[in-house]
Amino acid sequence: MRGVKLLAACLYLAAAATVVVRAEDPYFHHVWNVTYGTVSPLGVPQQVILINGQFPGPNINSTSNNNIIINVFNNLDEPFLLTWNGIQHRKNCWQDGTPGTMCPIMPGTNYTYHFQPKDQIGSYFYYPSTALHRSAGGFGGLRVNSRLLIPVPYADPEDDYTVLIGDWYTKSHTQLKKFLDGGRTLGRPDGILINGKAGKGDGSDAPLFTLKPGKTYRVRVCNVGLKTSLNFRIQNHKLKLVEMEGSHVLQNDYDSLDVHVGQCYGTILSANQEAKDYYMVASSRFLKSVITTTGLLRYEGGKGPASSQLPPGPVGWAWSLNQFRSFRWNLTASAARPNPQGSYHYGKINITRTIKLVNTQGKVDGKLRYALNGVSHTDPETPLKLAEYFGVADKVFKYDSISDNPTPEQIKSIKIEPNVLNITHRTFIEVVFENHEKSVQSWHLDGYSFFAVAVEPGTWTPEKRKNYNLLDAVSRHTVQVYPKCWAAILLTFDNCGMWNIRSENSERRYLGQQLYASVLSPEKSLRDEYNMPETSLQCGLVKGTPKPNPYAGA
Repeated sequence: MRGVKLLAACLYLAAAATVVVRAEDPYFHHVWNVTYGTVSPLGVPQQVILINGQFPGPNINSTSNNNIIINVFNNLDEPFLLTWNGIQHRKNCWQDGTPGTMCPIMPGTNYTYHFQPKDQIGSYFYYPSTALHRSAGGFGGLRVNSRLLIPVPYADPEDDYTVLIGDWYTKSHTQLKKFLDGGRTLGRPDGILINGKAGKGDGSDAPLFTLKPGKTYRVRVCNVGLKTSLNFRIQNHKLKLVEMEGSHVLQNDYDSLDVHVGQCYGTILSANQEAKDYYMVASSRFLKSVITTTGLLRYEGGKGPASSQLPPGPVGWAWSLNQFRSFRWNLTASAARPNPQGSYHYGKINITRTIKLVNTQGKVDGKLRYALNGVSHTDPETPLKLAEYFGVADKVFKYDSISDNPTPEQIKSIKIEPNVLNITHRTFIEVVFENHEKSVQSWHLDGYSFFAVAVEPGTWTPEKRKNYNLLDAVSRHTVQVYPKCWAAILLTFDNCGMWNIRSENSERRYLGQQLYASVLSPEKSLRDEYNMPETSLQCGLVKGTPKPNPYAGA
């Protein structure tokens, strides 16, 4: 009898343990050591940033709603932060990893990130947000898979590959930073990398990936570079686009894809060609002379080298604009929605505020600066979010120092100061990016997905709204703006926090072409925003200051 009772007690405890496990989403712990190392991506030995000895850094393979815990040890000689490009951090900008939301991890210290990709599926990446560390590495892929009970609109692939493409410089990040601090640009990149390597293109390269004939593969392509738009293609193969920055899209086949800085595409590759080697090709767009690199794909059991005849890339930005217009949101896909705050009928929601952001460049005290609506952002010593949370914002920055609809006079001159928009919680806002310059811009918004409803030539006027796609624009977190063009996005600002709107062109971001959108919880409620974590770093004016009273329960 005692044995029966013991067995019953064990079964009860086992059942209780099962309940506890099911009640909370899984935790995945990582320890990352960030160090310098020497590699030769373009054949020249140079200092790079390694994560656990890897360049690029390790891929994060997660599932929607997983708890991701990453303890980052900074073994560099400079302050360091990582940001998770495209992860929305619902109610939790404390983990966003930008200088406006977090104190940097000082040399010889560590900080533990804890975030959940809530209701997000898709292809993302992480990278350093401090100084010009991105130019030295420290970036890696971040994929978020659907949970098992949520189907995706394509058959399970044989394998899942991440392809990180980007321009590259052989000069160190400290030297490149000196260029910008001295008032000059970075200039033309020295080459292009695919997963940290530049192919020789003579058949001697080791294959980056191996394919089984007749199988399909998920290939995620992200542009992790500093400033150059790239075109990606694979010899003799088409790419079926299935996902873009967290949204399932209508599935079209493409010979090649323009991937602008900061963007990620999820594709399906069918291994349906003759079993041999083939080149993946990444080449620059919109430069006076094209820079190209290759990476090798190998069919298992294949015989024969890859052809030396590389498929040509497209020419001009009109081709790229037409490709953008072909992208459509898949409204019938049954999967985690990347835009929980948005209505599927976003085109019928009344716009409560229109913000036009005009990018310009100019000289301040003889040095190059980039600006939005005449303000070139600078990061104060006290992160903007901390200043706001501790009640000292008035000592650090001013809200709305730029006009929502700037005049030519307002954008003619440039002043340097923190650039912070005050956004009312849960308002539906139209943001227009207007590019008067001769180069392609790529814009990103942290904390949200938005509907990219139009990219058009010329200047924006309210009458241009008749050209918006108000039915199935892709919900995403970056949008490109071609020379002398504009782009319009729509979104509901319902994710409280301090969120970075930035140029993904690193030299432009570093020299001021970014701002922050402050979305405050009107009731200071946990329903809207989490409290500052106990482990958060404090610096600037709030260093050593007791934390304010926590927000009340939801």
